[in-house]
Amino acid sequence: MPQIPPEVEGALAEVGARCNVPVDDARLMHQHSNTAIALPAARLLVRVASNPDALESIISSVAVTRWLASRDYPCVEPAEVGPFLVDGRVVSVWRLLDVADKPAGAGAGLGRLLRALHRQPTPPVPLRRLTDPFESVAAAVEQHPDGMTEADRAWVRDQIGQLRRSWAVLDTALPTGLVHGDAHTNNLIRTTAGEVVLGDWDHVAHGPREWDLIQPHYMARRFGRHAEEDLCRFTEAYGWDVRDWPGAGNLINIREITGLSPYIRKAPTDSWSRNEVAHRLSTLRYGDMSARWNSPTR
Repeated sequence: MPQIPPEVEGALAEVGARCNVPVDDARLMHQHSNTAIALPAARLLVRVASNPDALESIISSVAVTRWLASRDYPCVEPAEVGPFLVDGRVVSVWRLLDVADKPAGAGAGLGRLLRALHRQPTPPVPLRRLTDPFESVAAAVEQHPDGMTEADRAWVRDQIGQLRRSWAVLDTALPTGLVHGDAHTNNLIRTTAGEVVLGDWDHVAHGPREWDLIQPHYMARRFGRHAEEDLCRFTEAYGWDVRDWPGAGNLINIREITGLSPYIRKAPTDSWSRNEVAHRLSTLRYGDMSARWNSPTR
């Protein structure tokens, strides 16, 4: 079983103190932009974000999911304790689900969940507006100068500038409103009771609904994650095909750049992440639209 990373041990100890629960049975579940740790005896899941700037967005995600759960929307639910900072890391605590071995699958399930989400009214809680999806990647480029070559850094800065201008004049087809912000099948969770719920709400916002709908198509292009029939089932379940909208290609381009941020942050100290940043930027700089990218392995 993977060991608990030493850098999050302080966060775990603080969770134990604040929630008055044991943490000696902690089990590492996932480690990428967030470290997820299960506490089986306490029936809690601890998520630790390495980016201290994420505190405001995670406070928002907790408030929104608590409201959505009260409306019987199938999503992960936060525990009573709110998000807090420990050693420059943002800690949030969630109810631990009984996860089924069978994956949630792709296609229609995600389409139905997004259709239901986009029909929700405006939440009665603070919700950031998705006016600049480049904030995280732009900050990562400046804060981690050893994450890529200087030539790549200059190219990414230029791309961020161009794509920011495209985003500012985006002519959307759907009304703006509540969006998940990172809606893909890796964030679908099937419970042992047979329910499929939507997790990882760190990017929840008020913004264009197309931002949610383009994500599966980006994942299909770069990771081969969805077969064509899955994308068709997704579109049918949602009731509208984002590929028919002229801005679809531009949104995929934006997703490709904004998705670099967790890799850039880890690149100075993690060779796998550094190599992945170099690989992705090489394919983007040379206009290779079909090259496959690697998902995090840990």
